[in-house]
Amino acid sequence: MRLILLGPPGAGKGTQAQRLVARHGIIQLSTGDMLREAVANGTPIGLKAKAVMDAGKLVSDDIVIGIVADRIEQPDAARGFILDGFPRTVPQAEALDSMLAEKGLKLDAVIEFKVDQTKLVERILKRAEETRARGEPVRKDDDPEVFKTRLEAFNRDTAVVAPYYAERGLLVAVDGMKPIDEVTRDIADVLETV
Repeated sequence: MRLILLGPPGAGKGTQAQRLVARHGIIQLSTGDMLREAVANGTPIGLKAKAVMDAGKLVSDDIVIGIVADRIEQPDAARGFILDGFPRTVPQAEALDSMLAEKGLKLDAVIEFKVDQTKLVERILKRAEETRARGEPVRKDDDPEVFKTRLEAFNRDTAVVAPYYAERGLLVAVDGMKPIDEVTRDIADVLETV
């Protein structure tokens, strides 16, 4: 099972990805984590990425796709994977589709978390309060100003990825404002049909 989870920050993608990993024995892939791992391991693509980052530049789509391509060839990805936070743009989505096709693979579904963005700020503030109450450090992205900046970036850059996948018949929307267990059930229902 190969999935993409789309939606703005705070929509619940991470929570649902963890549940999908546990239920289906697939892995969650974060491009940021994969990038850091490739650099740390000194892989050929990791060395390219390091050179770009050391120069203070953004890593190109080609390098990111190369890192994803290398990572999905690892044994733990054989049963499938969830991409969370990637692709962020239509060119990345097109490059991902091409790379998967070259490997004889395809996506099973793209799940979009539909949310009321005005209520997301409240959700993030609540998450930060609960984290503080447990005595744990609060995530940097749970700062309201940082969160609003991330939300603006999502609306500007990433929201266009959903129509791309809708045109290909892969996009399925779930109501991300429902309680967590209901969202989990909705996703399970979606996956029974793919």
